[in-house]
Amino acid sequence: MEPVKQPLSRRTISSEVLLVLGLSLGQSAIYAMVSLTARLTADRPLAQQTATLNASQSARPWLDLTYQLLGILFSLVPVLLAVHLLNRDRDDPRRLLGLDARSPWADLGWGAALAAAIGLPGIGLFFVAAQLGVNASLVPAALPELWWAVPVLILASFENSILEEVIVVGYLITRLRDLGWRIELIVLTSAVLRGTYHLYQGFGAFVGNVVMGVVFALFFLRTKRVMPLIVAHAILDIFAFVGYALLPREWFDWL
Repeated sequence: MEPVKQPLSRRTISSEVLLVLGLSLGQSAIYAMVSLTARLTADRPLAQQTATLNASQSARPWLDLTYQLLGILFSLVPVLLAVHLLNRDRDDPRRLLGLDARSPWADLGWGAALAAAIGLPGIGLFFVAAQLGVNASLVPAALPELWWAVPVLILASFENSILEEVIVVGYLITRLRDLGWRIELIVLTSAVLRGTYHLYQGFGAFVGNVVMGVVFALFFLRTKRVMPLIVAHAILDIFAFVGYALLPREWFDWL
């Protein structure tokens, strides 16, 4: 007979949250703030600087591929850790987070709808931010033109979506509710954290991701499912990364 799982103390949960964030997106948020500070104090204006995502890691293609795959793999370890830690006081954390395949078609449908609802206004926001000079020039993909570039960009899109949505939405919201935080503060915390680890791109990226964070947090609170958020985020990143890699570069001059 399995022992009954006991609730964790507030101190234990608080320490757990800080450790999980410190190993993942909380760490990224600190680095992003330092990066933005460096950009703002540099000799050139922010708009004349470049933020590169998915950069090449080596001039040797096979070594570059190895680094890319290892980076994707190890970035997902905090997700496994978060689910493992939830298992200490939850019977089925994957079901709790909606991180399962109970309703794949509904998840896909909601994910596509969320991607459209976030993506189209997001393009407009990035354009306005670029015109105002409050964003760095964004390069979504800078991999060599090799056979593995597009598959790696797709994998990176899923890595980003799984890491961010499980940690910043599913896990964090669950734990903050365990701590008895008010819903408004939970949504704000999740959204601001999402915006903060995108600050290395500039202020426009911060605002856009905070808005996205509010929408995603409210969706999770209502549905208790993180899978549609993963789908939506993956769609957005695939369009951004793969589109930039395959389409003419002049189409993206406004970034």
